[in-house]
Amino acid sequence: MDVKLRVALSSVVLAFAAWVSVANTQASEDGSLEAARHAYELSDYGRAVRILQDELEKNPRDGEALLLLAKSHFELREFDAAAASAEGAVAVAPENSLYHEWLGRAFGEKASKSSWFSALSLARKTQQQFETAVRLNPKNYSAFQALIEFDCAAPGIAGGGEDKALPRIEQLTAMDEAEGHYAAGNCRRQKKDYLAAEAEFDKALVNAKSPELIFDIGDYAMKRNQPQRLLAVVAAGQKASPGDPRTKFYRAAALILQKQKPDEAESLLRQYLSTAPRRTGYPRPALAHDWLGRLFENQNDRDAAAREYAASLQVDPKDKTAQEALRRLGKA
Repeated sequence: MDVKLRVALSSVVLAFAAWVSVANTQASEDGSLEAARHAYELSDYGRAVRILQDELEKNPRDGEALLLLAKSHFELREFDAAAASAEGAVAVAPENSLYHEWLGRAFGEKASKSSWFSALSLARKTQQQFETAVRLNPKNYSAFQALIEFDCAAPGIAGGGEDKALPRIEQLTAMDEAEGHYAAGNCRRQKKDYLAAEAEFDKALVNAKSPELIFDIGDYAMKRNQPQRLLAVVAAGQKASPGDPRTKFYRAAALILQKQKPDEAESLLRQYLSTAPRRTGYPRPALAHDWLGRLFENQNDRDAAAREYAASLQVDPKDKTAQEALRRLGKA
Protein backbone atom coordinates (compact mmCIF):
# COMPACT_ATOMS: atom_id res chain seq x y z
CA MET A 1 0.00 0.00 0.00
CA ASP A 2 1.24 3.47 -0.82
CA VAL A 3 2.73 5.29 2.19
CA LYS A 4 0.63 8.38 1.57
CA LEU A 5 -2.51 6.27 1.39
CA ARG A 6 -1.62 4.52 4.66
CA VAL A 7 -1.09 7.88 6.35
CA ALA A 8 -4.38 9.20 4.98
CA LEU A 9 -6.29 6.13 6.15
CA SER A 10 -4.61 6.31 9.54
CA SER A 11 -5.71 9.95 9.87
CA VAL A 12 -9.26 9.00 8.97
CA VAL A 13 -9.29 6.20 11.55
CA LEU A 14 -7.92 8.48 14.29
CA ALA A 15 -10.43 11.20 13.44
CA PHE A 16 -13.27 8.69 13.51
CA ALA A 17 -12.09 7.32 16.85
CA ALA A 18 -11.95 10.84 18.28
CA TRP A 19 -15.46 11.56 16.98
CA VAL A 20 -16.77 8.33 18.55
CA SER A 21 -15.14 9.24 21.86
CA VAL A 22 -16.74 12.70 21.87
CA ALA A 23 -20.09 11.27 20.80
CA ASN A 24 -19.99 8.64 23.54
CA THR A 25 -19.06 11.25 26.15
CA GLN A 26 -21.90 13.49 24.97
CA ALA A 27 -24.32 10.57 24.97
CA SER A 28 -23.25 9.69 28.50
CA GLU A 29 -23.78 13.28 29.62
CA ASP A 30 -27.11 13.51 27.82
CA GLY A 31 -28.06 10.16 29.33
CA SER A 32 -27.32 11.41 32.84
CA LEU A 33 -29.43 14.51 32.31
CA GLU A 34 -32.22 12.45 30.76
CA ALA A 35 -32.06 10.03 33.70
CA ALA A 36 -32.43 12.99 36.06
CA ARG A 37 -35.37 14.33 34.05
CA HIS A 38 -36.98 10.89 34.16
CA ALA A 39 -36.57 10.73 37.93
CA TYR A 40 -38.03 14.22 38.23
CA GLU A 41 -41.06 13.28 36.13
CA LEU A 42 -41.60 10.26 38.40
CA SER A 43 -41.48 12.60 41.43
CA ASP A 44 -38.30 10.86 42.61
CA TYR A 45 -36.66 14.15 43.44
CA GLY A 46 -34.02 12.70 45.75
CA ARG A 47 -32.71 10.50 42.94
CA ALA A 48 -32.80 13.41 40.52
CA VAL A 49 -30.67 15.44 42.96
CA ARG A 50 -28.09 12.67 43.28
CA ILE A 51 -27.78 12.21 39.51
CA LEU A 52 -27.52 15.94 38.91
CA GLN A 53 -24.91 16.47 41.62
CA ASP A 54 -22.75 13.79 40.02
CA GLU A 55 -23.28 15.35 36.59
CA LEU A 56 -22.39 18.82 37.82
CA GLU A 57 -19.13 17.58 39.31
CA LYS A 58 -18.11 16.79 35.71
CA ASN A 59 -19.65 19.89 34.17
CA PRO A 60 -20.35 22.57 36.80
CA ARG A 61 -21.49 25.09 34.17
CA ASP A 62 -24.39 23.07 32.78
CA GLY A 63 -27.25 25.54 33.11
CA GLU A 64 -30.01 23.03 32.35
CA ALA A 65 -28.69 20.63 34.98
CA LEU A 66 -28.51 23.48 37.50
CA LEU A 67 -32.09 24.49 36.74
CA LEU A 68 -33.38 20.93 37.12
CA LEU A 69 -31.43 20.64 40.37
CA ALA A 70 -33.06 23.85 41.60
CA LYS A 71 -36.50 22.53 40.68
CA SER A 72 -35.81 19.19 42.38
CA HIS A 73 -34.69 20.90 45.60
CA PHE A 74 -37.76 23.14 45.34
CA GLU A 75 -40.08 20.10 45.28
CA LEU A 76 -38.22 18.68 48.28
CA ARG A 77 -38.87 22.04 49.98
CA GLU A 78 -35.12 22.60 50.31
CA PHE A 79 -35.35 26.24 49.37
CA ASP A 80 -31.83 27.30 50.36
CA ALA A 81 -30.42 24.63 48.06
CA ALA A 82 -32.94 25.53 45.35
CA ALA A 83 -31.86 29.17 45.46
CA ALA A 84 -28.16 28.24 45.37
CA SER A 85 -28.68 26.04 42.30
CA ALA A 86 -30.79 28.67 40.54
CA GLU A 87 -28.12 31.29 41.30
CA GLY A 88 -25.61 28.98 39.66
CA ALA A 89 -27.81 28.71 36.57
CA VAL A 90 -28.18 32.51 36.40
CA ALA A 91 -24.40 32.91 36.68
CA VAL A 92 -23.94 30.55 33.73
CA ALA A 93 -26.59 32.19 31.54
CA PRO A 94 -27.65 35.61 32.89
CA GLU A 95 -29.84 36.24 29.81
CA ASN A 96 -32.04 33.20 30.43
CA SER A 97 -35.49 34.34 31.59
CA LEU A 98 -36.47 30.95 33.00
CA TYR A 99 -33.41 30.80 35.27
CA HIS A 100 -34.30 34.18 36.79
CA GLU A 101 -37.91 33.10 37.25
CA TRP A 102 -36.92 30.03 39.26
CA LEU A 103 -34.46 32.01 41.33
CA GLY A 104 -37.32 34.37 42.14
CA ARG A 105 -39.55 31.45 43.11
CA ALA A 106 -36.88 30.05 45.42
CA PHE A 107 -36.31 33.45 47.03
CA GLY A 108 -40.07 33.83 47.50
CA GLU A 109 -40.36 30.52 49.34
CA LYS A 110 -37.35 31.38 51.49
CA ALA A 111 -39.01 34.69 52.35
CA SER A 112 -42.17 32.92 53.53
CA LYS A 113 -40.11 30.87 56.00
CA SER A 114 -37.85 33.68 57.27
CA SER A 115 -37.90 36.26 60.04
CA TRP A 116 -39.48 39.63 59.23
CA PHE A 117 -36.19 41.40 58.52
CA SER A 118 -34.80 38.61 56.31
CA ALA A 119 -38.15 38.19 54.58
CA LEU A 120 -38.15 41.85 53.57
CA SER A 121 -34.76 41.55 51.87
CA LEU A 122 -35.73 38.27 50.19
CA ALA A 123 -39.02 39.76 48.99
CA ARG A 124 -37.17 42.51 47.19
CA LYS A 125 -34.84 39.95 45.63
CA THR A 126 -37.89 37.95 44.56
CA GLN A 127 -39.38 40.95 42.81
CA GLN A 128 -36.08 41.81 41.13
CA GLN A 129 -35.73 38.31 39.70
CA PHE A 130 -39.29 38.27 38.36
CA GLU A 131 -38.78 41.72 36.84
CA THR A 132 -35.57 40.54 35.17
CA ALA A 133 -37.28 37.41 33.85
CA VAL A 134 -40.07 39.49 32.29
CA ARG A 135 -37.65 42.05 30.86
CA LEU A 136 -35.63 39.29 29.21
CA ASN A 137 -38.72 37.57 27.82
CA PRO A 138 -42.08 39.37 28.08
CA LYS A 139 -43.79 36.21 26.81
CA ASN A 140 -42.58 34.21 29.78
CA TYR A 141 -46.14 34.33 31.06
CA SER A 142 -45.53 32.30 34.22
CA ALA A 143 -42.89 34.84 35.31
CA PHE A 144 -45.23 37.69 34.33
CA GLN A 145 -48.01 36.17 36.45
CA ALA A 146 -45.64 35.69 39.39
CA LEU A 147 -44.54 39.34 39.17
CA ILE A 148 -48.13 40.62 39.07
CA GLU A 149 -49.13 38.37 41.98
CA PHE A 150 -46.17 39.72 43.96
CA ASP A 151 -47.21 43.32 43.24
CA CYS A 152 -50.81 42.64 44.29
CA ALA A 153 -49.94 40.67 47.44
CA ALA A 154 -46.78 42.31 48.80
CA PRO A 155 -46.93 45.49 50.90
CA GLY A 156 -45.36 48.68 49.64
CA ILE A 157 -42.45 48.36 52.06
CA ALA A 158 -41.46 45.15 50.25
CA GLY A 159 -41.81 46.77 46.84
CA GLY A 160 -45.33 45.64 46.04
CA GLY A 161 -48.41 47.67 45.21
CA GLU A 162 -51.51 47.40 43.06
CA ASP A 163 -50.48 50.60 41.29
CA LYS A 164 -47.54 48.63 39.86
CA ALA A 165 -49.68 45.62 38.99
CA LEU A 166 -52.35 47.39 36.92
CA PRO A 167 -50.13 48.59 34.04
CA ARG A 168 -48.48 45.17 33.96
CA ILE A 169 -51.92 43.54 33.66
CA GLU A 170 -52.71 45.82 30.73
CA GLN A 171 -49.43 44.89 29.05
CA LEU A 172 -50.06 41.18 29.59
CA THR A 173 -53.66 41.43 28.32
CA ALA A 174 -52.43 43.03 25.11
CA MET A 175 -50.26 39.96 24.48
CA ASP A 176 -52.70 37.26 25.66
CA GLU A 177 -56.25 38.07 26.70
CA ALA A 178 -56.77 34.95 28.80
CA GLU A 179 -53.52 35.53 30.70
CA GLY A 180 -54.60 39.12 31.34
CA HIS A 181 -58.01 38.12 32.69
CA TYR A 182 -56.40 35.54 34.97
CA ALA A 183 -53.88 38.09 36.27
CA ALA A 184 -56.66 40.58 36.96
CA GLY A 185 -58.69 37.89 38.74
CA ASN A 186 -55.71 36.74 40.77
CA CYS A 187 -55.07 40.32 41.82
CA ARG A 188 -58.69 40.71 42.97
CA ARG A 189 -58.37 37.39 44.82
CA GLN A 190 -55.38 38.77 46.75
CA LYS A 191 -57.62 41.67 47.81
CA LYS A 192 -60.45 39.25 48.78
CA ASP A 193 -62.75 40.76 46.14
CA TYR A 194 -64.05 37.34 45.17
CA LEU A 195 -66.94 38.36 42.93
CA ALA A 196 -64.64 40.44 40.74
CA ALA A 197 -62.04 37.66 40.77
CA GLU A 198 -64.57 35.07 39.61
CA ALA A 199 -65.79 37.26 36.75
CA GLU A 200 -62.20 37.55 35.51
CA PHE A 201 -61.51 33.84 35.99
CA ASP A 202 -64.57 32.90 33.94
CA LYS A 203 -63.36 35.11 31.10
CA ALA A 204 -59.88 33.58 31.34
CA LEU A 205 -61.25 30.04 30.98
CA VAL A 206 -62.80 30.79 27.59
CA ASN A 207 -59.50 30.80 25.69
CA ALA A 208 -56.91 29.75 28.27
CA LYS A 209 -53.95 27.78 26.93
CA SER A 210 -51.88 27.33 30.10
CA PRO A 211 -52.74 24.24 32.17
CA GLU A 212 -51.21 25.88 35.25
CA LEU A 213 -53.51 28.88 34.87
CA ILE A 214 -56.57 26.68 34.30
CA PHE A 215 -55.96 24.36 37.21
CA ASP A 216 -55.16 27.18 39.59
CA ILE A 217 -58.68 28.43 38.89
CA GLY A 218 -59.77 24.87 39.67
CA ASP A 219 -58.03 25.10 43.04
CA TYR A 220 -59.87 28.34 43.74
CA ALA A 221 -63.25 26.85 42.73
CA MET A 222 -62.62 23.74 44.83
CA LYS A 223 -61.83 25.76 47.96
CA ARG A 224 -64.99 27.80 47.42
CA ASN A 225 -67.20 24.72 46.78
CA GLN A 226 -68.19 25.78 43.24
CA PRO A 227 -69.04 22.65 41.19
CA GLN A 228 -70.12 24.47 38.02
CA ARG A 229 -66.88 26.44 37.84
CA LEU A 230 -64.97 23.21 38.50
CA LEU A 231 -66.67 21.61 35.50
CA ALA A 232 -65.72 24.62 33.38
CA VAL A 233 -62.13 24.13 34.55
CA VAL A 234 -62.29 20.45 33.54
CA ALA A 235 -63.55 21.35 30.06
CA ALA A 236 -60.83 23.96 29.58
CA GLY A 237 -58.18 21.61 30.97
CA GLN A 238 -59.15 18.78 28.64
CA LYS A 239 -58.85 21.15 25.69
CA ALA A 240 -55.51 22.67 26.73
CA SER A 241 -53.83 19.53 28.10
CA PRO A 242 -55.57 16.26 27.12
CA GLY A 243 -54.74 13.49 29.52
CA ASP A 244 -53.69 15.75 32.39
CA PRO A 245 -54.61 13.86 35.59
CA ARG A 246 -55.83 17.06 37.23
CA THR A 247 -58.98 16.95 35.10
CA LYS A 248 -59.89 13.73 36.90
CA PHE A 249 -59.34 15.30 40.31
CA TYR A 250 -61.44 18.41 39.69
CA ARG A 251 -64.24 16.50 37.97
CA ALA A 252 -64.40 14.17 40.96
CA ALA A 253 -64.57 17.16 43.34
CA ALA A 254 -67.42 18.64 41.29
CA LEU A 255 -69.36 15.36 41.39
CA ILE A 256 -68.87 15.04 45.16
CA LEU A 257 -70.09 18.60 45.70
CA GLN A 258 -73.14 17.83 43.56
CA LYS A 259 -73.60 14.44 45.30
CA GLN A 260 -73.79 12.75 41.93
CA LYS A 261 -72.20 9.63 40.41
CA PRO A 262 -70.29 8.52 43.51
CA ASP A 263 -68.77 5.47 41.78
CA GLU A 264 -67.34 7.64 39.01
CA ALA A 265 -66.01 10.17 41.50
CA GLU A 266 -64.26 7.45 43.51
CA SER A 267 -62.76 5.91 40.37
CA LEU A 268 -61.46 9.29 39.18
CA LEU A 269 -59.78 10.01 42.50
CA ARG A 270 -58.21 6.54 42.64
CA GLN A 271 -56.85 7.10 39.11
CA TYR A 272 -55.50 10.48 40.13
CA LEU A 273 -53.71 9.01 43.13
CA SER A 274 -52.06 6.35 40.98
CA THR A 275 -50.96 8.59 38.09
CA ALA A 276 -50.44 12.20 39.21
CA PRO A 277 -46.96 13.49 40.06
CA ARG A 278 -46.34 14.82 43.55
CA ARG A 279 -45.47 18.31 42.43
CA THR A 280 -46.25 21.96 42.97
CA GLY A 281 -49.38 22.83 41.05
CA TYR A 282 -50.95 19.39 41.50
CA PRO A 283 -53.44 18.65 44.31
CA ARG A 284 -51.66 16.80 47.10
CA PRO A 285 -52.36 13.07 47.65
CA ALA A 286 -53.67 13.95 51.12
CA LEU A 287 -56.27 16.20 49.51
CA ALA A 288 -57.45 13.37 47.25
CA HIS A 289 -57.95 11.19 50.33
CA ASP A 290 -59.84 14.05 52.02
CA TRP A 291 -62.24 14.19 49.07
CA LEU A 292 -62.69 10.42 49.18
CA GLY A 293 -63.51 10.78 52.86
CA ARG A 294 -66.06 13.45 52.01
CA LEU A 295 -67.54 11.17 49.33
CA PHE A 296 -68.02 8.33 51.82
CA GLU A 297 -69.47 10.72 54.40
CA ASN A 298 -72.05 11.73 51.79
CA GLN A 299 -72.96 8.04 51.64
CA ASN A 300 -73.05 7.72 55.45
CA ASP A 301 -70.22 5.18 55.31
CA ARG A 302 -68.39 6.45 58.36
CA ASP A 303 -65.83 3.64 58.52
CA ALA A 304 -64.75 4.06 54.88
CA ALA A 305 -64.60 7.82 55.39
CA ALA A 306 -62.42 7.39 58.48
CA ARG A 307 -60.05 5.12 56.56
CA GLU A 308 -59.56 7.79 53.90
CA TYR A 309 -58.97 10.53 56.45
CA ALA A 310 -56.47 8.28 58.21
CA ALA A 311 -54.74 7.67 54.86
CA SER A 312 -54.57 11.43 54.40
CA LEU A 313 -52.78 11.81 57.73
CA GLN A 314 -50.32 9.09 56.80
CA VAL A 315 -49.04 11.20 53.90
CA ASP A 316 -49.55 14.56 55.62
CA PRO A 317 -49.72 14.35 59.45
CA LYS A 318 -50.54 18.10 59.60
CA ASP A 319 -53.65 17.88 57.40
CA LYS A 320 -56.23 19.80 59.44
CA THR A 321 -59.17 18.73 57.29
CA ALA A 322 -58.49 15.07 58.09
CA GLN A 323 -57.83 15.76 61.77
CA GLU A 324 -61.12 17.63 62.15
CA ALA A 325 -63.04 15.01 60.17
CA LEU A 326 -61.78 12.16 62.34
CA ARG A 327 -62.78 14.08 65.47
CA ARG A 328 -66.20 14.70 63.96
CA LEU A 329 -66.56 10.98 63.19
CA GLY A 330 -65.38 10.03 66.65
CA LYS A 331 -62.37 8.24 65.15
CA ALA A 332 -59.55 10.53 66.27
